Amino acid sequence: MSKYTGKIGSVTLTKIRAAKSNGLKLSCITCYDSSFGRLIDQSDIDLVLVGDSLGNVMMGYDNTIPVTVQDMIHHTACVSRVLTKPFLVSDMPFMSYSISIEQALQNASRLIQEGGAQAVKVEGGKVVAPQVRAMVNAGIPVMGHLGLMPQSLHATGGFKVMGRGKEQQIQLIQDAKALEEAGCFAIVLEMVPHELAKQVTKSIAIPTVGIGAGPDTDGQILVLHDVLGFDEGFNPKFLKKYAELGRLVQEAVTTYSKEVKSGAYPTIENSFSE
Repeated sequence: MSKYTGKIGSVTLTKIRAAKSNGLKLSCITCYDSSFGRLIDQSDIDLVLVGDSLGNVMMGYDNTIPVTVQDMIHHTACVSRVLTKPFLVSDMPFMSYSISIEQALQNASRLIQEGGAQAVKVEGGKVVAPQVRAMVNAGIPVMGHLGLMPQSLHATGGFKVMGRGKEQQIQLIQDAKALEEAGCFAIVLEMVPHELAKQVTKSIAIPTVGIGAGPDTDGQILVLHDVLGFDEGFNPKFLKKYAELGRLVQEAVTTYSKEVKSGAYPTIENSFSE
């Protein structure tokens, strides 16, 4: 078991909960390692999510389903060791909380104790409310996730906008209220029409955090590597890239390789003398 690394940063759960009533937008981003964690810690980001999206971003999978609790613990610990400001949330991966309340408590406690997370995130509405309530009662803060739920991609038919039909809209609002009642401190709304996201945001007292859910949620979250432009071919409608680091990395590595092969690097200036 890893040594507990969690610590209280300057952005606390109290501040996250109060943001909505204070009219403050929450800035949230994913992170999976200490190198980027240190850089994010120097910004004014409010919340960092170690998402199971690490399956796609860091591990080369096509989706999040293969990600394990141990994977999440490892990457969460990498981030928690260096964060001093943002509030840190860790995803509970596929089937790590769905079987029973006992299973949910065991896995959530590991993400807190071994990973150093300050809270966990689960996908689902009414169906996971008992697990959410049990975790909250045990002192584990829980963030919800509705709309497109990547862990359910086989059941929902892939990655697509959710909540376009009347039935889905009613269900999503009911699920949001169920999560609030169960004790969630915030809810991620992913890939839902902006009108519906606005309606959900107004219907609950806890903050909503959107990704592909329009401008009227209480905050926004994006995947760090998408924000930084690591994949030139990934351009969903909701994404705004704030850099093009993928191209810069490719150019830097290509130049390095050419200089090694040509003998231009290293020079005497890069060498030690006796």
